[in-house]
Amino acid sequence: MEAGCLGEKDGLTFWLARPEDYDDVMAISEDIYWGDDYLPHRYHTWMTEPNRVVILARRERKLVALESGLVVDGGQTVVGEGLRVCPTERGRGVAGVIQRFIEQYILQLYPSVRVRRLTREVNPGPEKLSKFKVLARRAILSLRGKAETFDGFISHLKAKLNTGEVSDGGSAHDSVELESKMITLMDHHQLKALLLDPDLPSRLQLPGGAIIQDWQPLQPVESNLEVLNRRNLTWLVDGCNEKPMFMSFHTPPYPIPLDGGAFRLNIDLFGTIPFLAKAALTAHLEKVRGELQGTVIFHVYMHPSLWEGMKQFCEGDEGVKQCKEFWEQFFLEVKG
Repeated sequence: MEAGCLGEKDGLTFWLARPEDYDDVMAISEDIYWGDDYLPHRYHTWMTEPNRVVILARRERKLVALESGLVVDGGQTVVGEGLRVCPTERGRGVAGVIQRFIEQYILQLYPSVRVRRLTREVNPGPEKLSKFKVLARRAILSLRGKAETFDGFISHLKAKLNTGEVSDGGSAHDSVELESKMITLMDHHQLKALLLDPDLPSRLQLPGGAIIQDWQPLQPVESNLEVLNRRNLTWLVDGCNEKPMFMSFHTPPYPIPLDGGAFRLNIDLFGTIPFLAKAALTAHLEKVRGELQGTVIFHVYMHPSLWEGMKQFCEGDEGVKQCKEFWEQFFLEVKG
C-alpha cells in the first residue's frame, strides 16, 4: 500500500483530501446538482473545519469519488455530506464503497459516534429505506432572478403584506406589524437561550427535532452552537412574546458554477404559522439585498404545510420566478 494511503477496497484506494486536490474534485463535479453545487465554495473551508473528515477514492491514481463526514451532537453523530462519483464510475457501487470506508474510518477516530445522519433531495425508495429511517421531510421553494430585480421583488412582497393578501392566520395589520417586529438575534446569549429551550423542538415542530442548516442536521444542543456560529448565519425570530413561534436564518450568498457563475442563497424557516413565514422571508431578502449580484438562485426550506402558500406569496413579479417544481429535503438516519 502506498505511503499516505488509508486503505484499499474493491480496486479503490482511499486518501485524506488535501487543498491541492481541488482541481481534481471539481473535475468530477462538473454536472453535480445542475450547476447548483456548494462544494466549489466550501471545499477549502472543509480542509480545516474541526471534526470533519473528507475522503477521496482513486482507481489507478485517478480520482473517482469523494465523501465527507462531520462529527456533531457532542460526538454522537456523523453527518454525511458532499458525496459525489465521477460520471464514468456511476452505477458501479462506488458510492457505497466509499461510504462504508469513511464510516469505519470515522469510528476509529471518534469511537463515541453512534448515529449516522444525512439529508437527500430525492425519496430514497423502498430498498434504501430498509437501511435508513426517514426522520422528517421539508418542502423547498426555489426561485431565480437577476440581482437588479430583487428590489422590485421585495417591494412586491411588502405590498402583499400591506394589502392584506396574507390572510392565512393574520390580518394585513398583523402582517405589517410582524414584519417590523422580526428581531435579528445577534447576541450569543440570546441565541443560546433560544436554541437550548427544551420547548423549542415541539413549539416550532423542528424537523426530526433538529435544526437543519443548509442540508446539515444538528440537534439543538450546546456542543452544536459553535458549529452554527462558524456558519455566519443571520438569525430572525418573531418578537411577539418571550417564546418565539417562528425562527429562521439565511446563509450568506455564495458563488456556484451555474451558467458560468451565479450566486446561491439559502433561507431556512422553522415554524408553521404562514404569515410569520412570509414576514420572515421578506425580512431576510431585505437584509441580503445589498449582497446579491448577477444571477441569484434562492432556496427556501420549510415545513411542508407552508409550501403552497409561500409559492403563491412569491408569484406575480416578473423579475423573480419559481425555477423548480415542488421538491423535498429528506432527513435520514441509519438504522441500527
